[in-house]
Amino acid sequence: MPGMRLDDLLSELQSRLEAVLATRDRMHALLEAVVSVGGGLELETVLRRIVETATHLVDAAYGALGVIGEERTLVEFVPVGLSQEEIARIEHWPHGLGLLGLLIKEPVPLRLARISDHPESYGFPPGHPPMGSFLGVPIRIRDEVFGNLYLTEKRGGREFDEEDQAVVTALATAAGVAIENARLYEETRRREIWLQASAEVTTSLLSGAGVGEVLAQVVRRAGEMADADIATILFPVGDDRLRVMIAQGAEQLTGTEIPMGNSLAGTAYRTGEPHMAADLGTCDLELPGLEAWGPAVAVPLGAAGSVRGVLAIGKRPGRMPYTLPILRMLKAFADQAAIALELAETRQHAERLGLLEERDRIAKDLHDVVIQRLFAVAMTLMSTVRLVDRPETSARLRHAIDELDETIRQIRSTIFALQPPQDIDEPSLRARIVEQVENARGHLGFMPGLRMEGRLDNAVPAPVADHLLAVLQEALSNVVRHAKASKAEVSAEVRDGQVILMISDNGVGLPPDGRRSGLRNLQERALRLGGECEAVALDVGGTRVTWRVPLA
Repeated sequence: MPGMRLDDLLSELQSRLEAVLATRDRMHALLEAVVSVGGGLELETVLRRIVETATHLVDAAYGALGVIGEERTLVEFVPVGLSQEEIARIEHWPHGLGLLGLLIKEPVPLRLARISDHPESYGFPPGHPPMGSFLGVPIRIRDEVFGNLYLTEKRGGREFDEEDQAVVTALATAAGVAIENARLYEETRRREIWLQASAEVTTSLLSGAGVGEVLAQVVRRAGEMADADIATILFPVGDDRLRVMIAQGAEQLTGTEIPMGNSLAGTAYRTGEPHMAADLGTCDLELPGLEAWGPAVAVPLGAAGSVRGVLAIGKRPGRMPYTLPILRMLKAFADQAAIALELAETRQHAERLGLLEERDRIAKDLHDVVIQRLFAVAMTLMSTVRLVDRPETSARLRHAIDELDETIRQIRSTIFALQPPQDIDEPSLRARIVEQVENARGHLGFMPGLRMEGRLDNAVPAPVADHLLAVLQEALSNVVRHAKASKAEVSAEVRDGQVILMISDNGVGLPPDGRRSGLRNLQERALRLGGECEAVALDVGGTRVTWRVPLA
């Protein structure tokens, strides 16, 4: 009997020593976990490390951390223990209802032997693996509940005990400190980027950098500021569409147009207020290749009523949604960028106005000084011709007079070209004529001659100018397809209240019985404007098309 009692005492002592050692080991593991969790500064990394550490401490098969959003629902879910195949089979992550919603409403530790036995349990989403035992603990940052730590399926079929709850609660306390540090770090980092970006954008614009270059800087810096995977700038096209002008992270979207509709960017543009979405796929954005993107923000460039465009950024699915502080920071950055753009456009307009004033001064000098002197020289030579007896000398003088007349006409044409068009933001009619003639060069194999006279840019109304350009394009196209010419001349002038366009070539001429559908189109355009169009064969070969319409 004494021997049996001694054996029992020794066994009890051994079990208590083992318990003390286990507790010591667990305390060491908890201390190491606290140090490990507090060693990171990237918020998303810290959150995942917290879950991984908690599952290891209590020997749980699965763990997750749910982040609580503004509307007391789960806006992010960080799972651990599930494979990618298992994650793909889950229809959707929990939204914070049922048992998880109970933890949000009543942020106190909750321990269950079986999840399904609790009256608040709603079951699992389709595709979710079955889970039994459960331990939930809130994570607080000071007096704010940041989220909840969920642990399920203690290995070996066991239940979570009070010691597990105490360990996870202690870890949650340390996790709150680590999360707050990570948030403060990210906030400081964002503010630093914001200050640098604001200074960079303003300096670039005011130092003369192109608007396109600066917009690219805005997109890049906004993406860095919000830690985004994609950043874009959209500008309006017409009244109901937006076009992606710059895209970083998804360059294939550049040039894509989307309807404003109820899209996130369209709403921000119409209201002049920033908007957030937890899932880009629910925003009717209609951007190809972005169906699988997650959280997104759209911020207007400018105040309501004077919005210039929209800065839209987004993240991959599963990443943390954007918060109100980030939204406010992006709005402040976008407002400053809009002001800088306004200043840059004002500077460009001032430079353009100065250029136009200088061109106007040159035009006046040419008209009042140069042309008058040339005209006086021509008159002197004309009076001298009658005093010259030799025919050769008289012919030379007349040739010189003709050259002076042609020089005067060219200078007058230059004067008209120097005068600014009525709408200085649109290409002038002269520039558009030159562009069409130069475009025909590649098809003709030679450069057509071009002569322009009169007030083409100011006297020709926009509808008449559009018809003139269409006639010029079709006439040059006819020369390319049918004339077989080696030379062509284009003349456009305003004279006697009319605009006259002539296109001539040295080709095969008009076929006597051939199709003239192209010429009929030119005649119909002229008749529609009260003018006329004729095509005649030249004595030296080729064709001359004359298209004239009144300006009044």
